Amino acid sequence: MDIASASPRRYFFEVMSHFAIAEHEKERLQYFASPEGRDDLYEYNQKERRTVLEVLEDFPSVEMPFDWLVQLVPPLKTRAFSISSSPIAHPQEVHLTVSVVSWSTPFKRKRFGLCSKWLSELDPKQGVLVPVWFQKGLLPAPSPSLPLILIGPGTGCAPFRGFIAERAVESQTGPTAPILFFFGCRNKEDDFLYRDFWQLHSQERGVLSEDKGGGFYAAFSRDQPKKVYVQHKMTECSKKIWNLLCEGASVYIAGSSTKMPSDVMSTFEEIISKESGVPKEDAARWLRALEKAGRYHVEAWS
Repeated sequence: MDIASASPRRYFFEVMSHFAIAEHEKERLQYFASPEGRDDLYEYNQKERRTVLEVLEDFPSVEMPFDWLVQLVPPLKTRAFSISSSPIAHPQEVHLTVSVVSWSTPFKRKRFGLCSKWLSELDPKQGVLVPVWFQKGLLPAPSPSLPLILIGPGTGCAPFRGFIAERAVESQTGPTAPILFFFGCRNKEDDFLYRDFWQLHSQERGVLSEDKGGGFYAAFSRDQPKKVYVQHKMTECSKKIWNLLCEGASVYIAGSSTKMPSDVMSTFEEIISKESGVPKEDAARWLRALEKAGRYHVEAWS
């Protein structure tokens, strides 16, 4: 049951009123469940996104039977994460890259994501058993001979860490195609995820190195007065991007589903238009053809 993050509906307050021992709590719950109390219920519950557990704690005289709770409280939802490791580089291991979700309520209470906060507080030295389901993702594993253009700001870098680790192993036994990777975060010193890993593979003859036709470019949006995003770094490398596309490169994009995917697509259209000399409308059609050919992949989440 998701008692620690799900917010109860109005019917939950009506049911609670039937099991309240204290008369003042019963009256308050009945008021919340009535049409007259709709606005106050919104201020107390929906606006503040109180959880089932918090509401039960606010009305301690309520003795709701467990079978009622099971019927009224939604089940805990599964969480989906991109695997950020390679089975070749790290057999028998699965790595995750998780950002702790946090926000403030209208009453300035600090809240955290249930699963991400729990994961962050685990002791790595102690084993914990959790149910896991593996599902096929939206980003197909690339072959070693496929040139790659990767865009992964924030935790969007997760699947690409696995891609790059795998290609590094593959490069030890044969030639591999170049990888061009654009990473972004707010501050270089605070949230530059896997900095040492990217820099290691950007060194001479590394799978991210410029001398192998690729490169690693990081955008730090808050380290200077003017914000810099992955799109700006892409524009600076427009010639290299176009050359890789002409060589058959596939594009992989991962990260937030807000504005990033559409902004990146617009940047690709501008680059294609500039480097090929065609109108932007033709560049957009060229990009759609790339999608249909299975060479433009997006995995985004909210």
